[in-house]
Amino acid sequence: MDVLVAGAGPAGLTTAAELALAGVSVTVLDRRDGPGLPRAGGLQPRTAELLDLRGLDPADGAAEGLNGHFAGLPVELDHRVWRTRHPRVLNRSQDDVEAMLAEHAVKHGAVIRRGHEVRAVEADEDGVTVDGLRAGWLVACDGAHSTVRKLLGLPFPGRTGTHVATLAHLRLASASDLVPPRVAHFSQVTRQANGYWAMLTPLGDGTHRFVFGATAEQPGREAPVTDAEVTKALTALYGVETRLGELYGASRFNDATRQLERYRHGRVLFAGDAAHIHPPLGGQGLNLGVQDAMNLGWKLAATVRGTAPSGLLDSYHDERHPAAGRVLRHTAAQRVFTAPDRSENVEALREIVVDLMRTPDGNRYFSGLMSGLAQGYPGAWRVPDLDLTTDGGATRLSALLHSGRGLLLDLGDHPEPAGFTGQVGFVRAATDDAGYRGRLLLVRPDGYAAEPGELGRWFG
Repeated sequence: MDVLVAGAGPAGLTTAAELALAGVSVTVLDRRDGPGLPRAGGLQPRTAELLDLRGLDPADGAAEGLNGHFAGLPVELDHRVWRTRHPRVLNRSQDDVEAMLAEHAVKHGAVIRRGHEVRAVEADEDGVTVDGLRAGWLVACDGAHSTVRKLLGLPFPGRTGTHVATLAHLRLASASDLVPPRVAHFSQVTRQANGYWAMLTPLGDGTHRFVFGATAEQPGREAPVTDAEVTKALTALYGVETRLGELYGASRFNDATRQLERYRHGRVLFAGDAAHIHPPLGGQGLNLGVQDAMNLGWKLAATVRGTAPSGLLDSYHDERHPAAGRVLRHTAAQRVFTAPDRSENVEALREIVVDLMRTPDGNRYFSGLMSGLAQGYPGAWRVPDLDLTTDGGATRLSALLHSGRGLLLDLGDHPEPAGFTGQVGFVRAATDDAGYRGRLLLVRPDGYAAEPGELGRWFG
């Protein structure tokens, strides 16, 4: 076996799909037999673009799309300035996203073994053994409490959580006028009253996602969530007319912030929450994991096949560690504005930031930050999903990347370079986009463009 992946969440399934698409044998191990508590899964615009690169429909089954937010401040973020086909945050549950990714991975040859809890990991220079299964590589995508990370004894530096919040999936027996009637901007579904803060979001099927916490007394991280506790919070926040009908499941989380110092440890690589955790502000977690996997997948596949240039796999850490670090910093900043006990000074700063976000440049900055559309790497930048015309007719850049291969895209009349391998395709096309007309672009499998002269850096 070429690669084992620990964890069948969004990061693990995307990694497996990318490897399988490249012809690498991969097996995913997951301790769950099936989906658990329904989880939030808003797809940010850049994540939607990446799914589009593989022919997946990010909007399939999603509720009405929303404009993004920063720290719940009452200013909608306009993503259209980034020239994206996915200008809104898609309200799609994580379970639904995982089902789509699992089907995609299996279709290309990945194997998913559920009900398998990782208990032992041994790594050496030639490969990794996990519970007696031998593979050349292991990708740990097994979440914030990563078993792989603990078994290898890797430190997970950062800040310990200070606030505990509760996530409950429920149905209401009755609702007051204070309950949001529909999915809306973050600032319109949040509330603070009588010693509690909360976000209550209707899911469109008669159920609600209820995230709440107390401003004073807080339960322990592992304390069970009871009907009585949820009822008390609903009453305090939304009045006695709001009554709990049925509690389907609940869990707790905190605002800890941590990040591995290195994402690669020999034959073991880390992605998603196994590599970094942060407060769930601005809907970043699922998206950060998928983006990690899209960066890692093609690089690890080339390494397994023996076609990777020197340093390609290490560029995964070099690119994605700073990207996650940026998310850890801006979620920490959001925490200042969303804290229930904000001081007068914070309120003054909040007003100034709101004013800044209402300017075109300020809104562009925050929309790029939260959506992932501003993310670039040294020597590689995000290229829009251009409308193209080839000998085969009208198409889009994303359609040319469904195979997971790199692409040399001639938008002018350049001579075809010699010495191509199967890693890179060559396509001549025309575009009406004045910014790209006449150019020769080297497009990586993850949709980031580089200069054609850098072919050897990315593809050997």
